[in-house]
Amino acid sequence: MTNMSISAQIEDPISWEINLYETAVEGQIEVIYNASLDPCWHIYSQFLDSDDGPVATAFYNEGNEIIEGVTECEPYMAYDPNFMMDLKYFKEEVYWSSLINMSDIASTDTLKGSLLYMVCDATKCLPPTDVYYALPLSEVNSATSRPDLCPPSKHLCDEDNHGEEDTQGEEEEGGLIWIFLMGFGLGFAALFTPCVFPLIPMTVSFFTKTSKTKAAGIKNALIYGFFIIFIYTALGLLLTATFGVDIMNVISTDPYFNVGLFLLLLVFGISFLGYFEIQLPQSWANKADAASDRGGIIGIFFMAATLAIVSFSCTGPLIGGALAGAATGSFEAPTAVMLGFSIALALPFMFFSAFPGYLNSLPTSGGWLNTVKVVLGLIEIGFAFKFLSNADLVLQLGLLPREIFIGIWIVVALTLAAYLFGLIHFPHDSKGAKISWKRKIVGAVFLLFGGYLTPGLWGGSVDAISGFPPPTFYSIWQHEDEHVEAHYRDYDEAMAVAIAQNKPLLLDFTGWACVNCRKMEEQVWTDNRVSKILNNDVILVSLYVDDRTKLPEEEWTLEEYGGKEFYIRTIGKKWSYLQASQFDRNAQPFYVLLDHNGTQIGGSAGYDPNPDAFLEYINDALAKF
Repeated sequence: MTNMSISAQIEDPISWEINLYETAVEGQIEVIYNASLDPCWHIYSQFLDSDDGPVATAFYNEGNEIIEGVTECEPYMAYDPNFMMDLKYFKEEVYWSSLINMSDIASTDTLKGSLLYMVCDATKCLPPTDVYYALPLSEVNSATSRPDLCPPSKHLCDEDNHGEEDTQGEEEEGGLIWIFLMGFGLGFAALFTPCVFPLIPMTVSFFTKTSKTKAAGIKNALIYGFFIIFIYTALGLLLTATFGVDIMNVISTDPYFNVGLFLLLLVFGISFLGYFEIQLPQSWANKADAASDRGGIIGIFFMAATLAIVSFSCTGPLIGGALAGAATGSFEAPTAVMLGFSIALALPFMFFSAFPGYLNSLPTSGGWLNTVKVVLGLIEIGFAFKFLSNADLVLQLGLLPREIFIGIWIVVALTLAAYLFGLIHFPHDSKGAKISWKRKIVGAVFLLFGGYLTPGLWGGSVDAISGFPPPTFYSIWQHEDEHVEAHYRDYDEAMAVAIAQNKPLLLDFTGWACVNCRKMEEQVWTDNRVSKILNNDVILVSLYVDDRTKLPEEEWTLEEYGGKEFYIRTIGKKWSYLQASQFDRNAQPFYVLLDHNGTQIGGSAGYDPNPDAFLEYINDALAKF
């Protein structure tokens, strides 16, 4: 193969120093391993809670046995976007320490060993790397020169990437706005349920009749609205404080919690259909109603509490959906969604108390309120299956593949259409009621929506609900043109096949622990246009740079490139050196197309989950083959 004339992309964000130090105990010395990292890079602790994430830092003696008792400082514990989990790591300057008993070792000997580590930044990881050392025991430093093993952070990443953090803050702020608007929309929907809508004129009438002046009535109504907002927002904070901020992350990741949430929303949805009512204890409502007779601000507070309790059978299911939709892992999200919900609920009470003349413009209560409730119930049942799908994907049970999920949504949409056209009825519907033209229009919308989803049953595109159904690869039908698998993991073997079939060779430098590699395989390789090329037009070989399988000893070598040593003793190190020495890259995923002489064709590609970007690269390279 030939070297590529491209700018160097070798990343080496860490440097090591390993030294020996005297201790206060005679016949004992201390080995201190010091890693210095570039800003915004981090290295992982020895003690990770899961084997499903990155490679933990480990220390080995000359016999390749792990060294016990290596101490480390208290690591940071934070969410790592590369592995989508909370992990223990260090940044900037980190030290490890172990003690060596010299009683059975001559001072003229050499202490040999190795260590294994993995480093990442916020977007990528480098493959696990070995560092080998040989320390003359005659070169022991004085204990007085021993460094501080737990230095304070210099916050280099915060200072160097202030603009990036500002952008992240803006993104979080934008996310909270959408969560607030979602809560506002659900609160607005709750207004048109049988439990809430009739209370608007009753409550406004109460304030206008019991207040001595119009100004007093408006003031009391505003206080009433404030207490509605206070009660519902406090509820969101109370739930989060009780279960913990991480409960929102649990919603997204824990399969059993997702199953529980599915059952909860399913029960709430069925209750909206009128088969049973979910109510808080009647004694709560009676006590709150009695307390509201006290008058003054305390009485107004208990009036708001009475509204929250008696309307729970209608608002409860919507609150559950709102909190589930606000699953972001912070106090801000449930606060924002409940604030939006309560403001939408409180505004009509405050507005009509200030301008009671507008009450005449409200439609009268009637069967249409139950229709709204049934529609909301069916929609909630449809959304409940999203949480069942989450659990199924995590456990990989195959119970709810993409086509079945879409089929359930089609059934829900057609049920909604049939109900709104008056073809089916539920327990609380008025018998023989005339179907309005407005109701028929909404029914037609759901009918069209069901028709739009139908092609999804056989793999068609349903982009309007992207993100809700399972991914395309989680399917009943095995679409051969969408399934991509690299049949080769050895360069020489794959090149021989490429020559025999007269096709170019596509190198896929990847890793077992590379999350972005999996994202490319799931989001890009499954694109119909990409999969056809990978299956038919190239020979694809996946070279795993973190493969720890040992090479035969006769193949062990020590290579150097770009000032970095490569101890090639494993298959992964062989491919890691190949990538670095031939393409000046050491981050994964990395894709490059070669001709039969091993010469690069066109450019190269890295992580970009946009299939169009990968298509542009591969088509350009193929045109030059």
